[in-house]
Amino acid sequence: MFSLSGKVALVTGASRGLGWAMAQSLAKAGARVVLAGRDETALRSRAGELGEAGTWVAFDVTDHAAAARAVAQIGEREGRLDILVNNAGIQHRRPLREFETADFQRVLDTNLTSVWVLAREASRLMIPQRAGRIIMTGSITGFVARPTISAYIASKGAVHALTRELAIELAPHRITVNAIAPGFFATEMNSALIDNAEFNGWVCSRTPAGRWGTLEEIGPAAVFLASDEASYVNGHVLTVDGGFTASM
Repeated sequence: MFSLSGKVALVTGASRGLGWAMAQSLAKAGARVVLAGRDETALRSRAGELGEAGTWVAFDVTDHAAAARAVAQIGEREGRLDILVNNAGIQHRRPLREFETADFQRVLDTNLTSVWVLAREASRLMIPQRAGRIIMTGSITGFVARPTISAYIASKGAVHALTRELAIELAPHRITVNAIAPGFFATEMNSALIDNAEFNGWVCSRTPAGRWGTLEEIGPAAVFLASDEASYVNGHVLTVDGGFTASM
């Protein structure tokens, strides 16, 4: 069960953090994984770690023309695209009164608009195949909120809504669209929070599991949603949060 043998997957934001963890799990399940990001050196190194299962393509997800070219290139080079993991994202922390409009727009461009563009481009390859899996990286902040990250919360809430809309639109083509909503994971993006003793203590006490998530715990969710066994799972947002959002 859950074999991805013969499948081609594109993972954005794949050189580190959750993206790299999901890419590793997809490769272990048998997929050929195309790692995407902006840092060619990092991508080349990560692809080398995956061996024959890995390759890479460098582009900025906010450059829509470059994103379209990259997806088309994958179609030409690999002959197909079966899985898109729309993972690339950024964070910006400021109180509302200090939050610049340009920074708000920058977060939305990366976390939301690029996700829509890549889903559109991927669908152009998947629709003729009559098969495909699109997986978004959402967030528990699409359900619950905390101060100073208004742009991030707005973007992830919109990603959850977009997941449901695309699921309905693409279902007739046998393409499923789902999202993973991670809780607090120990990633480079969260390094400042992990190093903050007060915040770290709050996460551990607030999460029923009593700890941050590890990178090894996010990849299996992506494998499940990408697999044939998840063919009837569509428009779903899967929380992977140690029980955070289930707890009062």
